[in-house]
Amino acid sequence: MNMKMPVLFVGHGSPMIAINEDRFTDGFKKIAEILPKPKAVICISAHWETSELAVTAMEHPKTIHDFGGFPKALYEQKYPAPGSPGLADEIAKTIKMFPVVKDEFEWGLDHGTWTVMKYLFPEADVPIVQLSLDHFLTPQQHYDVAKQLSPFREKGVMVIGSGNMIHNLRILDWNHINVDYAYSWTKDVAQDMERAILTDNHKALISFPDRGGDFRFAIPTKEHYLPLLYAVALKEENDKITLFNEGFLGGSLSMTSVLIG
Repeated sequence: MNMKMPVLFVGHGSPMIAINEDRFTDGFKKIAEILPKPKAVICISAHWETSELAVTAMEHPKTIHDFGGFPKALYEQKYPAPGSPGLADEIAKTIKMFPVVKDEFEWGLDHGTWTVMKYLFPEADVPIVQLSLDHFLTPQQHYDVAKQLSPFREKGVMVIGSGNMIHNLRILDWNHINVDYAYSWTKDVAQDMERAILTDNHKALISFPDRGGDFRFAIPTKEHYLPLLYAVALKEENDKITLFNEGFLGGSLSMTSVLIG
């Protein structure tokens, strides 16, 4: 009998999280100690946007270094977790709202995925598939797609969204990129988001484009926020919600992560 898996949203921040040691990597390691080992992981990363839904379907996904200007040591990082063509096929059949393309060659594991998975599953022995973010779907449609992933929790598959609830690189304070620092409006928006998560106010989380005000600065583009919707959509009535890694970088980057279940 399969154990019902929890759901995660992880704030991945900078790619440097893969080689830095700080309180956020410590937070991932502590969560890893209490996570059950899943049969596989479905990861929705901010860094794979497509014009239609797609899922990685290769046996051995490559480690993608989808960034520039970082130290050589970061590009030398590998995360050789296996893929799962069988799971990819099952996902494509389970999601009924839209067709899902099976990507057997092009993508792999981008840094939104592997930089955190290396802490959650350091042996790289859990099969991972990535489900893309269809750029043309509305937030409500993303939420509805996520709902269709619910059966996988009962099959021992863990769903993980990876992004940042607040992510505005345009106004990032690089002088405070390595310290816990937030603008006043960042704290206000984060508190609003966290309150909605803890009270199951999913309508408020979905309707972020209509919120205006400081939300326009918190979510100037939606790709880092949408993975949160994939996590909260799978929240069930008796699931416990735990916030961890609460904190900020550079004023306009929230690292808050969420464990559901």
